[in-house]
Amino acid sequence: MGRLRRSTAGLLADLVQRDPDRMAKAVELGLVRREWLEHPGEEALTAARPAEVLERWLERAVEQRPSTLAALGLSTIQILSSDAEDEAPEGVPETLTVTFIDLEGFTAFTANEGDESASRLLAEHQRVVGPIVRSRGGRTVKHLGDGLLLTFSSPEAAVLAGLELVEARPEPLRLRVGLHLGEVLVMRQHDVVGHVVNVAARVAESARGGELLATGAVRDAVGRLPGVSFARVRHRAFKGVAESVPVYPVRSQ
Repeated sequence: MGRLRRSTAGLLADLVQRDPDRMAKAVELGLVRREWLEHPGEEALTAARPAEVLERWLERAVEQRPSTLAALGLSTIQILSSDAEDEAPEGVPETLTVTFIDLEGFTAFTANEGDESASRLLAEHQRVVGPIVRSRGGRTVKHLGDGLLLTFSSPEAAVLAGLELVEARPEPLRLRVGLHLGEVLVMRQHDVVGHVVNVAARVAESARGGELLATGAVRDAVGRLPGVSFARVRHRAFKGVAESVPVYPVRSQ
């Protein structure tokens, strides 16, 4: 039975991979996991619940048709796709990798190029970010001006997504990325709060353009990751954080 399952999974994975566009959409929507495509029969086909698939589809639709659907807003998408019985007003504790990204020099770009050019650049940037985040199983929690707050259940996925995002930055600006791992409170509409969120924001603020910084908690959780290297540790003192925080620049090998 095990051999039959693996054989069937291999045939299905081969069928999906024959059409790269179909494969990318299936992964982005959470219908298929990247890990399953790489090891069919050994990994779970998908970890996304139906509500998460719906949320990803709605987000994708907004990005592709901003003129007709942008009025919905991210919070409306999350309300439409949420399971009411799973939500608690006081928040639910969950261990996540919290990721902040923003664009270095966006304020200066807006001043020099004008609001219309800045708006177009930001819209195009967010259309690129969405598929990368979703394909790694992440969630866009909120927009923060030219920045985004993202969460990932897997620290490995957060690191890989962060590296993809740095490479996909909108010309002529560069992206800054900060990651931290720990327990947060997941509130209604999937907002997240807590010390871990605050530290992740400080880490992103301390990064240079084109740089991804991960805390020691992320580094320890990830361990060895093929194609990824963690540079020498730096110790940073952040406002509102009692102890210095070890951070590691992360690069693709």
